[in-house]
Amino acid sequence: MGQNSRANYRVNTTKEAKTIASRLLKEYELQKVTKFGLPEIDDRYHYWRVPILAENGERIGEIVIDARSSLVVGKKSTTKDQLEARLLKRPGHRKKRVSDVNQRPKISSLRNTIGLGDSEELLLETPAESVDLVFTSPPYFNARPEYADYLEYDAYLNKMQRIFHQCHRVLQEGRMIVVNVSPVLIRRASRNEASKRIAVPFDFHRILIEEGFDFIDDIIWVKPEGAGWATGRGRRFAADRNPMQYKPVPVTEYVLVYRKKTSKLIDWHIRKHPDKSIVEQSKIGDGYQKTNIWKIHPAFSKKHPAVFPDQLAQNVIRYYSFINDVVLDPFGGIGTTSRVAHKNGRRFVHYEVNPDYVEFIKRDLCNWYLGDPDEITWVNTEIPRSIQTGFK
Repeated sequence: MGQNSRANYRVNTTKEAKTIASRLLKEYELQKVTKFGLPEIDDRYHYWRVPILAENGERIGEIVIDARSSLVVGKKSTTKDQLEARLLKRPGHRKKRVSDVNQRPKISSLRNTIGLGDSEELLLETPAESVDLVFTSPPYFNARPEYADYLEYDAYLNKMQRIFHQCHRVLQEGRMIVVNVSPVLIRRASRNEASKRIAVPFDFHRILIEEGFDFIDDIIWVKPEGAGWATGRGRRFAADRNPMQYKPVPVTEYVLVYRKKTSKLIDWHIRKHPDKSIVEQSKIGDGYQKTNIWKIHPAFSKKHPAVFPDQLAQNVIRYYSFINDVVLDPFGGIGTTSRVAHKNGRRFVHYEVNPDYVEFIKRDLCNWYLGDPDEITWVNTEIPRSIQTGFK
């Protein structure tokens, strides 16, 4: 292996390898009691191997990073439990497990939060197991000019995997992550090229399973037939009716439901909930969606190119969380998830990288937020005084 194979590496220096390893140690809360040895590249497998040392210099493990994807190779890396055991000088140490009989679901202390920035970075600062539900609709890979941030599909998937990895860390044991996603159509650049449809949901499924979630359901969001004609798909066949030119007009999106791995049954979360009155208040009334086919009209906004409707968010939030739970949207956009979560008595964590969308939420907040904006945790942004005045 030589320089040619390294040309495709996303991690090219020891500093970059240490930066990635630092994030993992911070996630493990071990960054203050460990340090790094000299990272080395393993050309045979395209891995960076970052030695982890105790404060006395003793090697206690290593973090292995795929040089081409920049992702940590979990199966090859020393686990958190192993690092802790070696630090404690107790080989084979295992944490004592509290009997399930005495365990109860934890009530998160997280406040309503609005954060401006890359959600991968913001999630690193979010406490572990502090979120009760993740509901999001990630940006579709280059489906629209607004989303053309990724030169390669693999780079897009790597970014999504790193964010889902952090979602897994901040989500409480046994709670749900729900992802609204659909295949995307990459339009042809010229008449000599074919358009390309990418099955993003199936790649997301692989990633979510790899990150430690169990698949629960595939809900199909069905829109009215007219909604799909805007894509232009199916027009050629409608005109010529030739075999092999058939392309159905897409009028559906997936709402994929996963649960963070646990040995506990869902019934445990209900029976052991610390506040029985909240469980009672959170019950779903008649008129709920009885099948996995949800017929809901799409929503449109001049402020955002791809908002989902309030009804979709409300279904997910009410079906998969209790009142007072914390609902996270790492791709918060103009705030549909947060607004609907608040309307339904849940707390919200809204992360968004686009400053224009965050500014929109600041202006829109007084239309739906019933509390004191000073009680919201603002990350990398501040609520303007004029907005504060609007609440008085």
